[in-house]
Amino acid sequence: MVDKALGTGGRKSDKDLKIRVKSAKGRKVSSTKWLERQLNDPYVARARAEGYRSRAAFKIREMDEKHKLFRKGMRVVDLGAAPGGWSQVAAKATGSTPANPLIVGIDYLEMDPIPGVILLQKDFTDDDAPAMLIEAMGGKKADLVMSDMAWPTTGHRPTDHLRIVQLIEIAAAFALDVLAPNGTFVAKVFQGGTEHELLHMLKRHFKTTMHAKPPSSRQDSAEAYLIAKGFKGSNDTVPGEGEYDR
Repeated sequence: MVDKALGTGGRKSDKDLKIRVKSAKGRKVSSTKWLERQLNDPYVARARAEGYRSRAAFKIREMDEKHKLFRKGMRVVDLGAAPGGWSQVAAKATGSTPANPLIVGIDYLEMDPIPGVILLQKDFTDDDAPAMLIEAMGGKKADLVMSDMAWPTTGHRPTDHLRIVQLIEIAAAFALDVLAPNGTFVAKVFQGGTEHELLHMLKRHFKTTMHAKPPSSRQDSAEAYLIAKGFKGSNDTVPGEGEYDR
């Protein structure tokens, strides 16, 4: 059940108008807090109003506005695409169409079709997933590989951080295989200090690397994004990088 907290009189403040969610039998406290946060999140409301499948669409939009990630006609791979918000933004920004799809998304969750996007229902960490993505791209190189992937959290922050770094390493290895020269790699991280080795590797393969915290990323979250731009290409990779040079 949802109600609105009322003031004692006069003009109601924003705090007064905040939607409160009453506890329900059988609902965990964490679930109640999540529901209350969603109902009061302006980006959730904007996503519904603008036809996006999730508030995450604004994260990639904001990063694009600041760092110029997209351009017309570029090819994009969206790792961990569900429910499809990032792919929606990419399709519009690149001019992708059903007749000439430029976006390929992959996720183990089922997704409704998106015009101009090839969607694969597959766990990206499966051994055959990279080959499926390359086939879906028609063997062409990608200009941008973007990843909003994250494992379900365990509640143990160091463990969760190590798991997300593992995902980024897999995504980075794929990006080095499929990116065209001067391509871009974007991936979600959780700040915690153990991604330094990964960042060092990216600096060897890309001209510029940086962290980004888009305004729509909740400020109380450790979530941030790594952006690596200007892929040097396979001829400029550095020997001895192990799996990243496959």
